[in-house]
Amino acid sequence: MKLFRTNQRKSRMRKVISALVGMALVGGGAFAATNWFVGVNAGSSGESQSATVQNLTIAAVASPAAVNQLYPGGNGDVVATITNPNPYPVTITGVDLPTNTTYANGYTSSALTVTQLGCLLASPSDVIWNYSTAILGSVHTLTNPLTVAANGTLTVTFTNDASMTANAPAACENTYFSLPSLTGVVATGGAATATTSPATDAWTS
Repeated sequence: MKLFRTNQRKSRMRKVISALVGMALVGGGAFAATNWFVGVNAGSSGESQSATVQNLTIAAVASPAAVNQLYPGGNGDVVATITNPNPYPVTITGVDLPTNTTYANGYTSSALTVTQLGCLLASPSDVIWNYSTAILGSVHTLTNPLTVAANGTLTVTFTNDASMTANAPAACENTYFSLPSLTGVVATGGAATATTSPATDAWTS
């Protein structure tokens, strides 16, 4: 009698295990590939959209302070921030300069709010962009490309890219200058590694 009950229990256990294995196989089969292949209709597609292009903003900034300072017949550093409002990096490889008779305005402090009498663009201050020419918009290539991050700002010191002529008036001593506006830049937008800020660069011709 005991043997019979033991065999009964074993038989029931086998049935339970078989049922569980069967369920597992059915469940697994629900995700398996079948012989019914499904294609896609001609013209099936999706939509994408490209970003817009917005101009950069380049502005004078006091920090870091210029290491090379101007004097009559000499060159000095120019410090600026470049702001990129685009949702992608922008790489600058060159600048377009105003003419060599377009002068900087002089100011009494680095805040560039109070002008320095006798040292204005109309005086003139005799401070210009280095390597500018008589041609408006002359193009000058940077020593190293500058990449501004998407929606980012890059601070750059342009080494010795301002120039003071030998005729600069005495009123321009101990003065801060806002260089005349660039007429343009040579720049492209697209994937690139951003330049670490602050950076140092220049054009040398």
